[in-house]
Amino acid sequence: MQTESRAIEWPTLIVFAATYALWIAATTVLWPLSPTLAILAATLAIGQYSSLTHEVLHGHPLRSRPLSEALVFPGITLYVPYMRFKDLHLQHHFDPALTDPYDDPESNYLDPAVWARLSGPRKWLLRFNNTLFGRMAVGPALSFVALVKGDFAAMRRGEHRVTLGWVLHAVGVALVALWLLTLGQMPIWAYCLAAYLGWSLLKIRTYLEHRAHDLARARTVIIESQGPLALLFLNNNFHAVHHMHPGLSWYKLPAAYRARKDHYQRRNEAYVYRSYVEIFRQYLFRAKDPLPHPVWPVRKTDAD
Repeated sequence: MQTESRAIEWPTLIVFAATYALWIAATTVLWPLSPTLAILAATLAIGQYSSLTHEVLHGHPLRSRPLSEALVFPGITLYVPYMRFKDLHLQHHFDPALTDPYDDPESNYLDPAVWARLSGPRKWLLRFNNTLFGRMAVGPALSFVALVKGDFAAMRRGEHRVTLGWVLHAVGVALVALWLLTLGQMPIWAYCLAAYLGWSLLKIRTYLEHRAHDLARARTVIIESQGPLALLFLNNNFHAVHHMHPGLSWYKLPAAYRARKDHYQRRNEAYVYRSYVEIFRQYLFRAKDPLPHPVWPVRKTDAD
């Protein structure tokens, strides 16, 4: 999925520069001044870096894909290999399979038959994870376990690209560790915590990005926020616009939405929230959707 323009995207490069600067400051000069401030700054930098990896896998910000991917080679996010994120996320962009428990790697729904066989404690944990607070608290751990379990199984099947993704990630993480052990001041344990919290921030964005619906075009949300979280998520809150135009740069998404607001809301059957404040108020301690897929099996076709 290439960008719509092959020009160098300076706004994205500026965000890259600011993100690296914040990350360097957090792991060096801020730690001796205030460990708490350093962890918070690293959390923000890692969350922003995660959003930038999403831009890169969609073909931004440089004409050369290898050069763009070099910008996200360091394993700053710690827990998720870039190549695995890229492959799974591009698979996720097959809209007819959105929310499918088997074919959508980012789905949080389960096959009702699978749900019925789960133990009571496992159901309790997944129900907790199905609230926004739970998704932020335990969601990264559950996602990491699922990723590692699935990828180890793929490696045993001989899927060499999965192995390559983890090998490259290990090199990227080694670069981060080398930085922390030489020029950095932040301890490894503190960085691991910041990386977890950075992923936790991303869980706010992904919490209700997609819903179960008979129509594929109605499964993707629009959150009209343009506040600090929108910047952290690089406007991916306009998620229906992104899915319809995956090559559109992050800084063009709000204008694209405003220009055809009625069109996008008609397409996604008014699956719209005004702000993240509204989402926190409604779902911080309450689940938005059931865990067993409510319209299973997922329809693979769509009607306009």
